[in-house]
Amino acid sequence: MASFKSLPGFRDFYPEDLAPRTHLFRQWRQSAHAFGFQEYDAPVLESLDLYKAKSGDEIEGQLFNFTDKGEREVTLRPEMTPTVCRMVGAKANALKRPIKWFSIADLFRYERMQKGRGRCFAQFNADIFGEAGPEAEIELISLLIQCLRGMGLQSEDFHVRLSDRNLWFYYLEARGLGDEQVKAMLGAIDKFERLGEDAFEIYTKTHGAMSDDLKSAVLRMLAIKSLADLEAVVAELDNAQLTERLDDWRKVLGGLDAMGLSDFVSVDLGVVRGLAYYTGFVFEAFDRKGDLRALAGGGRYNDLVKKLGGPELPAVGFAIGDMTMELLLRERGLLPDVASRPDVYVVVGGAEERLEAFRDIAALRAVGYRVDYPMKDLGFGKQFKNATESGARIALIYGGDELAKGVVKLRDLSQREEVDVPREQVAEAVRDFLSG
Repeated sequence: MASFKSLPGFRDFYPEDLAPRTHLFRQWRQSAHAFGFQEYDAPVLESLDLYKAKSGDEIEGQLFNFTDKGEREVTLRPEMTPTVCRMVGAKANALKRPIKWFSIADLFRYERMQKGRGRCFAQFNADIFGEAGPEAEIELISLLIQCLRGMGLQSEDFHVRLSDRNLWFYYLEARGLGDEQVKAMLGAIDKFERLGEDAFEIYTKTHGAMSDDLKSAVLRMLAIKSLADLEAVVAELDNAQLTERLDDWRKVLGGLDAMGLSDFVSVDLGVVRGLAYYTGFVFEAFDRKGDLRALAGGGRYNDLVKKLGGPELPAVGFAIGDMTMELLLRERGLLPDVASRPDVYVVVGGAEERLEAFRDIAALRAVGYRVDYPMKDLGFGKQFKNATESGARIALIYGGDELAKGVVKLRDLSQREEVDVPREQVAEAVRDFLSG
């Protein structure tokens, strides 16, 4: 007989595996709601043209795409940004600005599997539409920090590296580079951290050798680690665009400082994000201690809604993946014991007592308590063993003697202490015990 397994890069979630991911999702939702973001969702299957419009034909190599029974070219979604741009663009005139939306969605990419990366994964996505100023970056970066702090991570665990594609464009144009040269240089800068100066071959292959002055200028920008350093470089160039852009940097960093988040943010112009649709500030959250590197990333993409058929609408967003985040929390010992356990385990003397207990079981469940009981007749010893192993905090004991007296025994399973509770007061007694 055939033995079936999940497909390569796809995960089965047994209850003990799903519990940590559910914990991540719960924390992310709490953070998003605290910031006033609204949750949305969308079909997992999208038109292939949506991604071609964003990334070109080369994107197909990373997709689970096919022709459906209606002869439509479709794909499982590899990311949420085109989808949310499509949705916002369709109703932009009816949506109150700024539009603050988030989603937690399964995504699919046909790519090489490695640590922290599969072919099906979940992402938390948060985006702000309709706000062109740096206030949107302040809001989103602070949300990103909160999403990670909510997991117990602190500034010694991660930092958000802030950069700016606009600043690079202005800086390189001021040194005589044209638009295509700037794009090639940004491609090289994106690989610089991994390849060192060998990354400049990305530029020289198409635009010829770099002058010593140009290389020195790029390396100087890459060495900048503070706003003061950036201001010093800009002051030397006396360029109006660069000077004006510094005002936005001061607003972003000043706003995050006012929120008490400066320890979580660093200036790092080596981050340019490889996706060409980014149009301004870009940022990535990085693991400070381990080898997981990028934990989350995002930036501004003011042109994408219009490119995908909607109106001109400024936008900025970021995403966090579940696989890397769970790995990090396990490494730091920050993944709590999130297994689902009953609050109450009901012990019954027999068939008649079971029926008597059903009324209280139903009443406790109706107000939100997790209640379990044996479905088959078992001896008291086995039931108490099951109660302890279940992780429940209390047991309610429905024996013949107790019911004859109109009471139920409430046992503290950690202290092994018992107290009689009148039948009509069971719900109140459970509430009082579980609330401490």
